[in-house]
Amino acid sequence: MVSQLKVPLNEQKRFGDKALTTQLGQHCSNSLKALLSDLKGVEKAIKQLITDDPTLKALFELVTSIPGVGQVVATELILASDEFKAINDPKKLACHAGVAPFEHSSGSSVRGKTRVNHHARKSLKTLLHMAAMSALQIPGELQEYYQRKVAQGKNKMLVINALRNKLIHRVYAVVKRGKKYDKNHTLTLV
Repeated sequence: MVSQLKVPLNEQKRFGDKALTTQLGQHCSNSLKALLSDLKGVEKAIKQLITDDPTLKALFELVTSIPGVGQVVATELILASDEFKAINDPKKLACHAGVAPFEHSSGSSVRGKTRVNHHARKSLKTLLHMAAMSALQIPGELQEYYQRKVAQGKNKMLVINALRNKLIHRVYAVVKRGKKYDKNHTLTLV
C-alpha cells in the first residue's frame, strides 16, 4: 500500500506539472505518514510476539541463521508452515511456494521443459526470490553454485529457482537438527 502511494508521486515528479505534483504530494503525505506509522506498530507487535513465545523465538533464530534469510522471510516461512507443523516436508513447502519444478506431461508423452506450479503462494515465492538474490551476494556455496551453473549454460532464472529450493531445504534441515546454520557442517554417516 505504501508503494502504491509513493510510486505515482515519484513518477509525477519526473513528468508532471510542479504545481500538480505539490498538490498531489500534500494529499498523499498524511496517508503515507499514517501507513508508515501503522507498519512500524505492526512490526513492533510481531517482534514482541516472537520474543515472548520461546518456541517462536527459537524457530526464528534458527531460520534467520541461514545466509540470505532475514526477518521477513523467516516470519513468512514460519507462518506458511504453521511453525513447520502443518507443512513438515521441504518438498511440500517448495510446491506450496511454487519453486518445485514438475514435468509437463500428458499420459505417456512429455511436453517440453519442466515447469513450476503457477497456483502457488506468490508472496512466499517473491520473498524466497529476494532471499535467493540476497544469498547470491554472500560469498559461499550458493554463490559458487550459481556461478558454476550459469557458466555451464543454464538459464539464470532456472538456477535462481534451484537456489530458492535449496534455501527451503536448508531451513528445514536447521529446524530438524535444532541447531543454527553452520556453513562448515559435514554430514556424518550413521
